[in-house]
Amino acid sequence: MGEHDESEIIEHHDDEEMEKRNRFRNDSNSLLESLTPSERDGQRSTQPSHRLLAYSDALISIIATVMILPVAHTKFQNTEELKDSIQLLLTTKIAVYLMTFLIVTVAWAAHIRLFQVIERIDDTLALLNLACMMLITFLPYTFSLMATFPNNVLGIVFFCACVIVIGLIQAVIVIYGFSRPFLLNEHIQMSENRAYYRRHILEIIMKVPLMCFFASIFSFIFFQLSYVLLAIVIFMPYISQCLKWIRNKAIGGPSDDTPDSMLFYTYHPNEPLSKERVEAFSDGVYAIVATLLILDICEDNVPDPSLVQKEFGGSLFAALQEYGHEYLAYFGSFATVGLLWFVHHSLFLHVTRATRLMGLFNTFSLAFIGGLPLAYQLTHEFPSGSRNELEAIQISCVIIFFAGLFQLALWVTALFSEHETLHPYVHYGGREHAFMFAKLSLYPCVALGTFFFTCILSRFSAPIFHLMQIAVPFAFLLLRLLVRVTLAVLRWLFCPARPEVGNTPVEEGDSRLPFNDIVT
Repeated sequence: MGEHDESEIIEHHDDEEMEKRNRFRNDSNSLLESLTPSERDGQRSTQPSHRLLAYSDALISIIATVMILPVAHTKFQNTEELKDSIQLLLTTKIAVYLMTFLIVTVAWAAHIRLFQVIERIDDTLALLNLACMMLITFLPYTFSLMATFPNNVLGIVFFCACVIVIGLIQAVIVIYGFSRPFLLNEHIQMSENRAYYRRHILEIIMKVPLMCFFASIFSFIFFQLSYVLLAIVIFMPYISQCLKWIRNKAIGGPSDDTPDSMLFYTYHPNEPLSKERVEAFSDGVYAIVATLLILDICEDNVPDPSLVQKEFGGSLFAALQEYGHEYLAYFGSFATVGLLWFVHHSLFLHVTRATRLMGLFNTFSLAFIGGLPLAYQLTHEFPSGSRNELEAIQISCVIIFFAGLFQLALWVTALFSEHETLHPYVHYGGREHAFMFAKLSLYPCVALGTFFFTCILSRFSAPIFHLMQIAVPFAFLLLRLLVRVTLAVLRWLFCPARPEVGNTPVEEGDSRLPFNDIVT
């Protein structure tokens, strides 16, 4: 009887899906019939936007990550206290890198939302997107001018001019896309409130150029206020959402006046982001960081032929032995980047839909991933056993800790809306959930433990750090076995065997951990 009912439900669901497809096909046919002959020719000349978006993601990930190079290639004197140097870096180069990474990723997130509305492109949209990419890649230079000459208004004016032009180009893309409905996504294409969508999206896009226009004006009057306005531009989505929440609480109810379900440009933390583009951008950052590590090896660790002949009697092997600790630092750093990517990859295998808040934590994690070339450079820059080496290793532990911590925060954010963002087999309480949590917790715990061990055993800081880098890959190999053993022990301790009721088999993938209340 149960199987019969289930088959009826499945058949009913299939009938609903078929009805939806037929309805969409009929709407599409009616839309095609309403097009003029010139518009039909224009539709035939369109193409999917996949390759354009892949190119844009690659370009933005490169420009966001290479900004770490000026920081990583800063030269230190062995007699110079690292603490003073790091204080100088934090006020200049590291601040420039972090803010530039954040600004570029904000522009990338705006690009995602724009091309979630516009799903097909033609030659005009491709050229407009190239102009937008050119200005986005110019943003780090303008921000470097602002950081290097904070009291000069020219850097602020250049930055604001770029953002204003980017906003205007995006507004032109929206106007052009809505004038040709066959370029839009299915939801907006078939909506009766297309004019509302167009006005709403243009209002949100033009807020940023308007704020930057006022910031450029105030830079000639009171330039400190210009920096405040620019910070508001960066965090505008979250400020807007907080103000909306406060207004709704004060009024006593929601005040949304949207005529139907608005999926994009809502500034809501659960606003959907393209999972595929988040993965592509993240993969680009990880790949570039791994590549930057080998560039440092090729640049600094190839001995001069005359030096090999003079000091090592022509023995290249003896000369390369001098760089042994640098090779160890490279392989350890590459393993760290690769395993953090592996954790990120495993996490997004379980994600069905990405949200704005998940994208924010992913951005923070990638910003610290981009700092790993700095960690590699610092760990082999100073003499063994020196105070500078200890502080450099501790900085590396902090970078790895926060890179892993924000990955864990991303997972926790997904769990809050697990029915919309995660596959059912990784919901809270399942075996795969426990295994994923163990994966995400490994690097933050190991990095934190290494930091405290180096504080206690400062003379052995370098061996402890390299041991951590070598041991973590083996820990990942044994992790699933350790999780299974731990779950079995917890079941044995807290959940003794109960008499079986019925002979209905229970699938392993649907099982839940019986100690949720204990954990809570």
